Amino acid sequence: MKRTQSDQFLRPEGEGPRSQYGALCWRMHRGRVEVLLITSRDTGRWVIPKGWPIEGKNPAQSAAQEAWEEAGVRGAGRDEALGLYAYDKTRKTKDALPCVVAVYPLRVEALAAQFPERSERRRRWFSAERAARLVAEPELRMILSGLAGDPSPLTEQA
Repeated sequence: MKRTQSDQFLRPEGEGPRSQYGALCWRMHRGRVEVLLITSRDTGRWVIPKGWPIEGKNPAQSAAQEAWEEAGVRGAGRDEALGLYAYDKTRKTKDALPCVVAVYPLRVEALAAQFPERSERRRRWFSAERAARLVAEPELRMILSGLAGDPSPLTEQA
């Protein structure tokens, strides 16, 4: 597995925060970057698709798989993370599990009407500015705000 710069900050299970990989699903619409957000299953808050590492897949591929399962996205991704954010995953036991998410860009090429978690989530396009105001995690908010001001990290390499 190719290690990216962000992997040095992620730790294996049992040694601090758990690693997750997220997909920042995006498109160009009327000359502006739009970001696809989905609702979380438990609280209904706006989030990006994310999940645990998947055996046999690199981080960007794991993020793309989560984008398919949670949002019905098919697209073109990159192996370089845009950044990291931390959050506490709430569990059924009510305790919080600290997680660090490496965010990988995924240019949306198709949105499926049917996908595994369709009945559990809503999905919606937002401008990067609006998406930044809707997410709860400060570091994710910063990533989105940065893209609103300068989308080149997405558009120059996609």
